[in-house]
Amino acid sequence: MRSSARAAIAAAGAAGVLLSGQAAVQAAPPTAGPGAPGIGDPYYPDYGNGGYDVSHYGLKLHYQPATDQLDGVATVEARATQGLTRFNLDFGLSVSKVTVDGRAAKFTAEGAHELVITPPRTLRKGKRFTTVVTYSGVPSSVKIYGFTSWQRTTTGGVAANEPESAWWWYPSNDHPRDKATFDVSVTVPDGHQAISNGVSTGVHSRNGWTTYGWRENRPQATYLATLAVGKFDIVKGRTPNGLPYEYAIGSDLPADTKANALTSLKRTPEILKWESSLFGRYPFDAVGGTVPNTKAGFAIETQTRPFYSPKFFAKGKPDFSVVVHENAHQWFGDNVSVHNWKDIWLNEGFATYAEWLWAEHAKESTTQAEADKVYNAHPAGDEWWNLLPGDPGAQDPFADQVYDRGALAVHAIRLRLGDQAFFKALRTWQAAKGGGDATVAQFVRHLERVSGKNIDDIVKTWLYTAGRPAVAPGH
Repeated sequence: MRSSARAAIAAAGAAGVLLSGQAAVQAAPPTAGPGAPGIGDPYYPDYGNGGYDVSHYGLKLHYQPATDQLDGVATVEARATQGLTRFNLDFGLSVSKVTVDGRAAKFTAEGAHELVITPPRTLRKGKRFTTVVTYSGVPSSVKIYGFTSWQRTTTGGVAANEPESAWWWYPSNDHPRDKATFDVSVTVPDGHQAISNGVSTGVHSRNGWTTYGWRENRPQATYLATLAVGKFDIVKGRTPNGLPYEYAIGSDLPADTKANALTSLKRTPEILKWESSLFGRYPFDAVGGTVPNTKAGFAIETQTRPFYSPKFFAKGKPDFSVVVHENAHQWFGDNVSVHNWKDIWLNEGFATYAEWLWAEHAKESTTQAEADKVYNAHPAGDEWWNLLPGDPGAQDPFADQVYDRGALAVHAIRLRLGDQAFFKALRTWQAAKGGGDATVAQFVRHLERVSGKNIDDIVKTWLYTAGRPAVAPGH
C-alpha cells in the first residue's frame, strides 16, 4: 500500500500408444479430484485456490448507490491444472446461479469466503473452461473475518484494500500468484460515474442509467482490481508519451482538499517518467488515480489507477510522496507481484525507498538523511526492531517496519552494489519477472547475479534479524 498471466500449468491427457502388431493400448486417465481451497500461502492458507489458473475475468455489474445494492455476472475463464471434480472461488456475496461451460453447476458456500462449485462433468487436466456466476448483495453489510473491504462513500462505494478486496464485488482466485486480464462493465444511475482499471472501452446511457466499460489488458492480481462509483470531478487527457490518464476526485470533498489532490495527481506523468528512468519502462497502458470521499486512511496501488484517501490531501498542501509511493508500486507489486504475502518487502520496501529517492531528486533531502532519520528514531532496545521485514507475520504484514526498516535494507543493498549495478538490477528484474510473481530469495539471487557481489549478510541483518543493527547503512 501507502504480466502475461502466470503461465497455466497444463499437460495433455495420456494418449493411446499403437504398438506394432498389437491393438492400441490406452493409458490410464489421470486421477481427478477437488481443487484445494487455498493456493498454499503460508500466511493465509485459505486465500486463493488450487486446481486451476485464471486467464480472464469479465464482470458485468449493476450498482445502486442509494442502497449499496450490487448485482453482478462474472465470467471467469480458466484452465484446469489438474483433473477437477470440483473447485473453489473466493467470494462473499449471495450467489443465485453458476454454470460451467454453459451447463448448470452445483454450488454451495462454505467457510468464510469459499464458493464451492461442482461442474456437471469432471474437468480434465489442461482443459480450458468458463464459469459464469450470477450474484447480488449489499457489499458494505457483508463482514468476513469481522470486516468489509467495501467502503461506502457519500455518493457511492469503493472496492480497495489489501490483501483482500475482491470478495466483496466479484468471485476470484484471490491471490497474486494467479494474475489475469479484466473487462469490467458497470451500470449506475445517470449523474454517477464508475471507474475501474485500465483504459475506457466506452460510456453509454439509456433509460436513466449509464454504463461504463473498462479493460485491463496486462495481467493483474485480484486485489489490485478496483471499482469506484460515485460523483467525481474528473480530469482526463494524455501523458506526453500518449498514455490516457484519468483522475477522479470526489465532487463533495472540501475545496482545498480537491485542489491539493488535483495538484498532486497532475504530477503523476512527471513522476512516472522519473520512475521509469530508475525501474524501466512503465509497464501498463493507462495512468490515473481516484480520491473518493471516504473515511479510509490509506492509499493503495490499484493497477493503473491508485486509490488515495482524501486525508493525504487535507493537510493544507499537496502530497507528492504518496503519489510517488503508489506509482512505484506499479513496478514493485503490480508488474512483479509477491509470490507469497510474506514477500511483501518486495513491494513496500521499494515503494518507500522511491519516496526517499524522490526527496533527493526534488532536493528536499537525501537518501542517506532519510535512512539516518529512520535509524535514529528507534534506539537500541526498541521493540520496533523485533519485527522482521522479510517475515513480518500474518498478523501485521503491513507494519511500519516493513516500509521503513525495509527501505533501510534497500539502501544498504544499494550502497553495497553501487548505483550502476543496483539500478541495472532493478530494471532487468522488471524485464525478467514482469507480469508474474517472485520471492525475496529470487530477487536476492538476481541482484547477486547482476552485480557479482554477495549480499547475504545485508539481507540477514536488515530483513531477518531482530534487534537494531550496530550502525546505519552508509556509516
